[in-house]
Amino acid sequence: MNRALLPPGWDAPKGYANGIAARGTQVYVAGQIGWNPATSAFETDDFVGQVRQALSNIVDVLKAAGAGPEHVVRLTWYVVDKAEYAARLREVGDAYRATLGRNFPAMTLVEVKSLLEPRARVEIEATAVLPD
Repeated sequence: MNRALLPPGWDAPKGYANGIAARGTQVYVAGQIGWNPATSAFETDDFVGQVRQALSNIVDVLKAAGAGPEHVVRLTWYVVDKAEYAARLREVGDAYRATLGRNFPAMTLVEVKSLLEPRARVEIEATAVLPD
């Protein structure tokens, strides 16, 4: 079972956890981008559409390990435009909840100059822990 960490006196974060304590089998998901993994082709250049697809790809990899979104303890997001992320945060949140539910792990967002695939707008990597 995973436990969110909230140090005494800290405000509760919204949409993520400051830290997670977990015990079990660790699953590391490589950075997933917003393309169709069966064809290695992008179906959209829309930022939120790519977020939704990247998260869906993470869920598929988790399933291969016998895990689900509830086991995710950490996400690292790499975006090429943090202003676009901030401007579309409500839509990103909707896509997140539709794909990963109401599990809010420790998260980091990093703006990068570019990603390996030129059309990629976002790349997300995940760590999950399956309880013993």
